[in-house]
Amino acid sequence: MPPKFDPSEVKIITVRVVGGEVGAVASLAPKIGPLGLSPKKIGEDIAKATQDWKGLRVTVQLSIQNRQAAISVVPSAAALIIKALKEPERDRKKVKNVKHSGNLTLDDIIHVAKVMRPRSMAKSMSGTVKEILGTANSVGCTIDGEAPTTIQSRIDSGEIEIDD
Repeated sequence: MPPKFDPSEVKIITVRVVGGEVGAVASLAPKIGPLGLSPKKIGEDIAKATQDWKGLRVTVQLSIQNRQAAISVVPSAAALIIKALKEPERDRKKVKNVKHSGNLTLDDIIHVAKVMRPRSMAKSMSGTVKEILGTANSVGCTIDGEAPTTIQSRIDSGEIEIDD
Protein backbone atom coordinates (compact mmCIF):
# COMPACT_ATOMS: atom_id res chain seq x y z
CA MET A 1 0.00 0.00 0.00
CA PRO A 2 1.37 3.46 -0.82
CA PRO A 3 2.36 5.79 2.02
CA LYS A 4 -0.27 8.09 3.51
CA PHE A 5 -0.71 11.40 1.68
CA ASP A 6 0.48 14.51 3.55
CA PRO A 7 -2.01 17.37 2.88
CA SER A 8 0.48 20.20 3.60
CA GLU A 9 2.94 18.88 0.98
CA VAL A 10 2.94 20.78 -2.33
CA LYS A 11 2.17 18.49 -5.27
CA ILE A 12 2.74 19.75 -8.81
CA ILE A 13 0.76 18.14 -11.63
CA THR A 14 1.25 19.11 -15.27
CA VAL A 15 -1.62 18.67 -17.73
CA ARG A 16 -1.93 19.63 -21.42
CA VAL A 17 -5.36 21.01 -22.25
CA VAL A 18 -7.21 22.95 -24.94
CA GLY A 19 -7.67 26.50 -23.69
CA GLY A 20 -11.12 27.66 -22.63
CA GLU A 21 -12.69 24.19 -22.74
CA VAL A 22 -13.67 21.87 -19.93
CA GLY A 23 -11.40 18.95 -20.78
CA ALA A 24 -12.03 15.27 -20.27
CA VAL A 25 -12.61 14.83 -16.55
CA ALA A 26 -11.62 11.17 -17.00
CA SER A 27 -8.02 12.19 -17.76
CA LEU A 28 -7.82 14.33 -14.61
CA ALA A 29 -9.44 11.83 -12.24
CA PRO A 30 -6.51 9.40 -11.77
CA LYS A 31 -4.11 12.30 -11.21
CA ILE A 32 -6.05 14.40 -8.71
CA GLY A 33 -8.61 11.94 -7.34
CA PRO A 34 -6.16 10.41 -4.80
CA LEU A 35 -5.38 13.92 -3.52
CA GLY A 36 -8.99 14.40 -2.43
CA LEU A 37 -9.99 16.94 -5.07
CA SER A 38 -12.99 16.93 -7.38
CA PRO A 39 -11.85 16.41 -10.99
CA LYS A 40 -14.99 18.15 -12.31
CA LYS A 41 -14.35 21.30 -10.26
CA ILE A 42 -10.65 21.38 -11.24
CA GLY A 43 -11.63 20.93 -14.92
CA GLU A 44 -13.93 23.97 -14.68
CA ASP A 45 -11.20 26.00 -12.93
CA ILE A 46 -8.71 25.10 -15.69
CA ALA A 47 -11.25 26.18 -18.35
CA LYS A 48 -11.68 29.51 -16.53
CA ALA A 49 -7.90 30.07 -16.21
CA THR A 50 -7.21 29.25 -19.89
CA GLN A 51 -9.95 31.51 -21.32
CA ASP A 52 -7.28 33.78 -22.94
CA TRP A 53 -5.90 30.77 -24.83
CA LYS A 54 -9.22 29.69 -26.35
CA GLY A 55 -8.76 26.97 -28.97
CA LEU A 56 -4.99 26.57 -28.41
CA ARG A 57 -3.35 23.64 -26.65
CA VAL A 58 -1.48 24.89 -23.58
CA THR A 59 0.25 23.22 -20.66
CA VAL A 60 -1.31 23.89 -17.26
CA GLN A 61 0.51 23.42 -13.99
CA LEU A 62 -1.56 22.57 -10.91
CA SER A 63 0.09 23.31 -7.56
CA ILE A 64 -1.92 21.45 -4.93
CA GLN A 65 -1.52 22.15 -1.21
CA ASN A 66 -4.02 21.58 1.59
CA ARG A 67 -6.61 20.38 -0.96
CA GLN A 68 -6.45 23.75 -2.75
CA ALA A 69 -5.33 23.89 -6.39
CA ALA A 70 -3.51 26.91 -7.80
CA ILE A 71 -3.60 26.92 -11.61
CA SER A 72 -0.88 28.50 -13.73
CA VAL A 73 -0.75 28.43 -17.54
CA VAL A 74 2.64 27.54 -19.07
CA PRO A 75 2.28 28.38 -22.79
CA SER A 76 4.54 26.82 -25.40
CA ALA A 77 6.47 28.85 -27.95
CA ALA A 78 4.03 27.83 -30.70
CA ALA A 79 1.03 28.92 -28.61
CA LEU A 80 2.66 32.30 -27.92
CA ILE A 81 3.42 32.80 -31.64
CA ILE A 82 -0.12 31.88 -32.71
CA LYS A 83 -1.49 34.24 -30.05
CA ALA A 84 0.83 37.02 -31.31
CA LEU A 85 -0.61 36.52 -34.82
CA LYS A 86 -3.97 37.72 -33.39
CA GLU A 87 -5.96 35.28 -35.47
CA PRO A 88 -9.70 35.07 -34.90
CA GLU A 89 -10.90 32.37 -32.54
CA ARG A 90 -12.07 29.21 -34.23
CA ASP A 91 -13.79 26.03 -33.22
CA ARG A 92 -11.12 23.32 -33.19
CA LYS A 93 -13.73 20.61 -33.79
CA LYS A 94 -14.94 22.15 -37.06
CA VAL A 95 -11.81 23.75 -38.58
CA LYS A 96 -8.89 21.39 -39.24
CA ASN A 97 -5.36 21.81 -40.65
CA VAL A 98 -5.21 25.59 -40.24
CA LYS A 99 -2.39 27.45 -41.98
CA HIS A 100 -1.01 30.31 -39.87
CA SER A 101 0.17 32.49 -42.74
CA GLY A 102 0.32 35.78 -40.85
CA ASN A 103 3.20 38.22 -40.54
CA LEU A 104 4.92 39.17 -37.27
CA THR A 105 7.49 41.84 -36.49
CA LEU A 106 10.90 41.03 -35.03
CA ASP A 107 9.78 42.88 -31.88
CA ASP A 108 6.93 40.36 -31.46
CA ILE A 109 9.44 37.50 -31.74
CA ILE A 110 11.78 39.15 -29.21
CA HIS A 111 8.81 39.60 -26.82
CA VAL A 112 7.94 35.88 -27.15
CA ALA A 113 11.63 35.02 -26.61
CA LYS A 114 11.67 37.07 -23.38
CA VAL A 115 8.69 35.09 -22.09
CA MET A 116 10.34 31.79 -23.07
CA ARG A 117 13.85 32.74 -21.85
CA PRO A 118 13.69 30.96 -18.45
CA ARG A 119 12.76 27.68 -20.18
CA SER A 120 15.23 28.04 -23.05
CA MET A 121 18.41 25.98 -23.29
CA ALA A 122 20.27 28.69 -25.22
CA LYS A 123 23.25 30.51 -23.67
CA SER A 124 22.31 33.95 -24.95
CA MET A 125 19.16 35.85 -25.85
CA SER A 126 20.03 35.62 -29.57
CA GLY A 127 19.96 31.82 -29.25
CA THR A 128 16.50 31.99 -27.69
CA VAL A 129 15.31 34.32 -30.50
CA LYS A 130 16.61 31.79 -33.03
CA GLU A 131 14.70 29.00 -31.21
CA ILE A 132 11.51 31.07 -31.47
CA LEU A 133 12.23 31.81 -35.16
CA GLY A 134 12.49 28.05 -35.76
CA THR A 135 9.10 27.59 -34.12
CA ALA A 136 7.69 30.43 -36.25
CA ASN A 137 9.03 28.61 -39.31
CA SER A 138 7.21 25.41 -38.36
CA VAL A 139 4.02 27.36 -37.54
CA GLY A 140 4.22 28.85 -41.04
CA CYS A 141 4.28 32.60 -40.45
CA THR A 142 6.70 35.21 -41.79
CA ILE A 143 8.73 37.82 -39.90
CA ASP A 144 8.71 41.35 -41.39
CA GLY A 145 7.75 39.79 -44.74
CA GLU A 146 10.74 37.40 -44.76
CA ALA A 147 11.12 33.72 -44.01
CA PRO A 148 12.25 33.04 -40.42
CA THR A 149 15.26 31.07 -41.69
CA THR A 150 16.70 34.13 -43.48
CA ILE A 151 16.41 36.16 -40.27
CA GLN A 152 18.17 33.33 -38.39
CA SER A 153 21.08 33.46 -40.84
CA ARG A 154 21.20 37.28 -40.54
CA ILE A 155 21.48 36.92 -36.75
CA ASP A 156 24.30 34.39 -37.26
CA SER A 157 26.18 36.72 -39.63
CA GLY A 158 25.80 39.68 -37.26
CA GLU A 159 23.54 41.84 -39.47
CA ILE A 160 20.83 41.78 -36.77
CA GLU A 161 21.96 42.45 -33.20
CA ILE A 162 19.96 40.94 -30.34
CA ASP A 163 20.97 42.38 -26.95
CA ASP A 164 20.51 40.33 -23.80
